[in-house]
Amino acid sequence: MATMFFVVTMALYFAATVSFLIYLLWPSEVLANASLGMTATGFAAHTIALGAGMVRVTDISSPGFHDALSFFSWMLILVFLAVEFRHHLHVLGSFIVPLALLSLVSAAALPEAVPTLTPVFGTLWVHVTLSMLGTVGFAVAFVAGVMYLIQDGLLKSKRFNVLYSKLPALDFLDNLNQRSIVTGFPLLTLGIITGALSAEFSRGSYVNWNPEQVWALVTWVFYFVVLTGRLTVGWRAKRAAYLTIIGFAGVILTLIGVVLKSHGPVS
Repeated sequence: MATMFFVVTMALYFAATVSFLIYLLWPSEVLANASLGMTATGFAAHTIALGAGMVRVTDISSPGFHDALSFFSWMLILVFLAVEFRHHLHVLGSFIVPLALLSLVSAAALPEAVPTLTPVFGTLWVHVTLSMLGTVGFAVAFVAGVMYLIQDGLLKSKRFNVLYSKLPALDFLDNLNQRSIVTGFPLLTLGIITGALSAEFSRGSYVNWNPEQVWALVTWVFYFVVLTGRLTVGWRAKRAAYLTIIGFAGVILTLIGVVLKSHGPVS
């Protein structure tokens, strides 16, 4: 049953992605509502798929990358629906839903059960959950940064087109960027700490300094600097947008490194 609902979810997210991208350049409230409806229905199917997958899992201490990426996609859509419910920001779906679809397609390309996350990164479900929640925060900050740069460019070039009218005000996007980092950073920090504790219990060492761990630490330091700059120095607007885009690229590279290692020779 989980597989069937997973496929239904991908189909609905794909249809919603296409619809939202068309909506980005075509002023149609009907299209926006249809896109939102497909996304909400896909989210319901996704929830069932995740629930059914958890029921059939026998070893809850070893979540796979399929589960982690699927959960990441689910959380992205949950955040979008929450923001949509509060602010009626349809255009956010044109950026969040494609990202969630990409994550879900990546999950589909990986085995559902094996290989599991290595002990250093995911023996405990709490580590995976915290790490993915932190990553969701950075993903939303990334989307807010991209939208900010697009809107800023349209304003400076005085291109007051359909896209300009749909994108939120710069202050709103800047605030969303900051709140997302403030939310994501503590969660990622807790994820790293629980991962280190897991490594200590399973391998007798908190850190073994492999490339993906080093890159994860670099990413953490990067976001720490960005967060400190935002809260103390007063970094805002365009600089923050660029930095969060660069930082999310680091997060993606870290995930790719972990996935590639999991499919390589066991060290």
